Amino acid sequence: MPAMNTMEFWRLVIFWGALSLFLILELLIPYRPYSVSKFKRWTTNLALTLFNSLALQFLFTASILGMVAYVTQNKVGILYLLQWPYWARVLTTIVFMDFMLYIWHLLNHEVPFFWRFHRVHHSDLNMDVSTATRFHLGELVQSAVIRIGLIYLLGAELLGIFLYDSLVVLAAQFHHSSLRVPIGFERLFWIFFVPPSMHRIHHSVVIKERNANYGTIFSLWDRFLGTLVRDCDQEKIRIGMGAYSKIEKLKLLPLLVMPFTRSVR
Repeated sequence: MPAMNTMEFWRLVIFWGALSLFLILELLIPYRPYSVSKFKRWTTNLALTLFNSLALQFLFTASILGMVAYVTQNKVGILYLLQWPYWARVLTTIVFMDFMLYIWHLLNHEVPFFWRFHRVHHSDLNMDVSTATRFHLGELVQSAVIRIGLIYLLGAELLGIFLYDSLVVLAAQFHHSSLRVPIGFERLFWIFFVPPSMHRIHHSVVIKERNANYGTIFSLWDRFLGTLVRDCDQEKIRIGMGAYSKIEKLKLLPLLVMPFTRSVR
């Protein structure tokens, strides 16, 4: 349990530390000007983040850590059946969980019920590091339940889950950031991982562009499974959803009730 508490502490440090770092970098070397008030967006996005964090901490943190402890103590799950060495189990945990996140992300776009919740994320009118945490609690609850089941199925250990969580946070905050990144670096990074230019396409109002580029850590899943889109004029990408164009209608309360209103694409 002390090890779990230590890793939970460092998970929070990584989350808030990286968020602060990318915010500063966005202010120093922004990708492009904001079309709406950054202050208004951040007020909403961070309020939603704090609300979700408190709710998930109360509802699921103990259950997730408890499941990790259970599979470790009882050596249940696919990885223990295979009897792989510890480093291989950790690496497989990261790769497997990221692939499952890719599948879950794709389903959030393709299954109408899931999309009702996921559109809260896509309704943001600009994309920056705060967008990485703009999710409806309903989507996060569904994700947490699936996550517990995957930990049990795989037999994931604490270090593997901690490293995966940390990489997901850093990857998501980086590729959502409105940060001007050297083109050469992005081209190399895109071979295996997800740069801002790749994910910016995913947040386009154009549906065929939005329904692509689902990867979080690795870009390989999109490349192998045919969901990768690259040929877009980055300067012309419009962020958001056509049905939600007024920031006044995208405050905290409207976002919380959005999944229960008329479904739009």
